[in-house]
Amino acid sequence: MSPLAAQEMPSDGARALSFEQARSRLLQKSDALVASEANVDSKRDLQQASRSLRLPDITLDAREMKFQKSLDLSLGPLAPVLAPFGAPATLHLSDSDWRFRPSLTASMPIYTGGQISAAQHAAAAAVRQAEAEHAGERQSQTLQLVQLYFGQQLAAWALEVRSDVRDGLQRHLDDAEKLERGGMATKAQRLQATVARDQAERDFQRARHDHDTITATLQRFLREDRAVGTTTPLFVISTPLDDFDAFQRAARNHHPALLRLQAIVDQTSQNVRAQQAKLKPQIFLFGQRDLYRDDASLTEPDWVFGIGLKYDLVSSSNRPRQIGAARAQFEQAEAGLREAQNQVAISVTSAWNQLETARQQFLLLDSSIAQSRENLRLQELSFREGQATSLDVIDARLRLGSASIDRAQAAYQYDIALAQLLEVSGRIDGYSEYAEWADKVVSQ
Repeated sequence: MSPLAAQEMPSDGARALSFEQARSRLLQKSDALVASEANVDSKRDLQQASRSLRLPDITLDAREMKFQKSLDLSLGPLAPVLAPFGAPATLHLSDSDWRFRPSLTASMPIYTGGQISAAQHAAAAAVRQAEAEHAGERQSQTLQLVQLYFGQQLAAWALEVRSDVRDGLQRHLDDAEKLERGGMATKAQRLQATVARDQAERDFQRARHDHDTITATLQRFLREDRAVGTTTPLFVISTPLDDFDAFQRAARNHHPALLRLQAIVDQTSQNVRAQQAKLKPQIFLFGQRDLYRDDASLTEPDWVFGIGLKYDLVSSSNRPRQIGAARAQFEQAEAGLREAQNQVAISVTSAWNQLETARQQFLLLDSSIAQSRENLRLQELSFREGQATSLDVIDARLRLGSASIDRAQAAYQYDIALAQLLEVSGRIDGYSEYAEWADKVVSQ
């Protein structure tokens, strides 16, 4: 049977999924991924918007206004001539009216001291940050799926083992009762078998509830309307993986948290540039067109254009302090990135060692299963022939069950450690490939 063949037969109505199928469903249905993807779209739109910062702004201004104009006009040399006619030396003119004043205004930046380029670079860095956060969420969700998916496999295996142990101890109890009636076993031996059978029943019930819990959790995690059967078995690759340094290099280059922090460093760097640009002048082109000259006054031009310069001599924002704060944020981001790089290197080492420990434990337990099974067979045969005690049989069966569960637990720890190693190195999307390369599986 292929290592990826069905290992857990789904109950009636359950949907049987391989790990890759379950992951595809998760990527389609996860609300956390939908939210992080929307954040990426938002940052991309803002980046697109920043590309037009060098284009002109065109504004339509329309006003319906009430005005009054008063003007005193001196007649000068004409005053003596007009005096006999009753004209005053100074004419007082006044006008009051409603007028509609529409105008079209355009302005375009020529030099901003670097504010525009800083804003554009910061917007691009914000996109990289959002993409890294999305990749991190994607990897985190995949890691949770590994824990739940293979956790259900482990729970199913433990349930089967506990069932076998309970049924085996029930058969042993039946044998003890028969031998007691035939005088070949003592009451104490029969009571020992009864106590062991009852304990096995409690262990089975506990395993059944654990399996039901993780099955329901996996169903909710995948947003399924019915239980999910897992078909990709617990697996182990018996040989060590790629070179340890390869995972360290991959982590430095691809870990989403490092990519996110690098993007934040870039943004804070551009913020320093933007604050420094506020100390520089701004140069711009401008133009205005009167759209309704009939209502224009004599002092209003039909059109105007030119070049302007703006410089804030005094600002209430305390620009030097703003630059200092921006530099402090930049230094904070750089220090955070260095700390994260160190933590990621530690995490790679930890995950690698956990993976190797689980692999070695599995291989050691793998070789002991056959011995435990043979020991149980011999103890049961000896008990029937009166050469072994009930405790010998109970101990042999419990040892076999414990070894079987420990072996499955080692495989589970291997699968989790592998996912953690791939997650911290930014390569968890290739998890299914490792499952296909596995040469050891825990099959039911």
